Amino acid sequence: MALRPDITPSVARAAATLFDTEDFPLRFCYVGNTFINHTSYRGKLKENTQFGAELIGLDSVEADAEMIAMVADALKKTGLEEFQISIGHVDFLQSILSAAELDEETVERIRELIGNRNFFGAEELLEEKDVKKEIKEAFAILPELMGTEDVLDKAQQFAISDKAKAAIERLRQINHLLCLYNASDHVTFDLSMSGGYGYYTGIVFRAYTYGTGDAVVRGGRYDHLLEKFGKETPSIGFAIIVDELMNALSRQKISVDTIRRNIIVYNEETESNAIILAGNFREKGRCIELIRQKEGQDKSLYESYAKRKNAAALIYLCDDKKLEMTNLITGEKKTANIAE
Repeated sequence: MALRPDITPSVARAAATLFDTEDFPLRFCYVGNTFINHTSYRGKLKENTQFGAELIGLDSVEADAEMIAMVADALKKTGLEEFQISIGHVDFLQSILSAAELDEETVERIRELIGNRNFFGAEELLEEKDVKKEIKEAFAILPELMGTEDVLDKAQQFAISDKAKAAIERLRQINHLLCLYNASDHVTFDLSMSGGYGYYTGIVFRAYTYGTGDAVVRGGRYDHLLEKFGKETPSIGFAIIVDELMNALSRQKISVDTIRRNIIVYNEETESNAIILAGNFREKGRCIELIRQKEGQDKSLYESYAKRKNAAALIYLCDDKKLEMTNLITGEKKTANIAE
């Protein structure tokens, strides 16, 4: 048994094997836990809850912009106002690394240093290598290639391959569409990004806000991941790191609206009415929990349970005609006919 550090490969496997006969594109969402072992955790696993979305089967600027706009919209709906979505493209940095003609170990070390924002460390490592002057200059300018759309003009001067130029053009097109989505105010660019996983192939993005030490959203394009499971199709997705997001909301004193449940307590005689009543409430968007009363147990036990669960109300079906409702927020109690 293994503890998964990432959910995207599982979604990719499911799309390739369980939905292989479906018409593409496919859109998935998921929620689940991941476990990360990092040196900063001193040998301990860090468990995170992720809520993610994947768009499988489209390789287009429109798909890229749609997913990034979805991130912006989702964060706004939590109540966040001050957040930034940093967008990059793996081909820009990869073009510089390829031109440097370094061994694989050095390349991975440079990626790690740049990923940790240790640009000086990367420059020192390059000084020890036989690398052309223009390549070193391209590495040296990376810290300056972060900011608004203007940095794309500067990056153009250091685009040393057709792939790098295409990456910059793609970012421009994405930004244009994000303006139409009214999401561009929250967007910046970072040409040093390469993503945290080896499967990213195109754009990568992360969302940050204050009150947390890490990204609250991570995402990007992974056009070759499904090939590992027998399906060749482009894909893009993101994951909201729920733990980091909740920490940020708490420190920014932003409250999140939650739907409080209503608990219906019934017995054998009132079961049919309870089920019908629950269905009526659910059709109106109410969150309902049904509990069958155990013989000999007083209804006060269920009221205590409902309070512990932070329920909004307890509805006790006395008989086939009458119910008793307790508002657990105000403490008000009232009786009513079930027909009402």
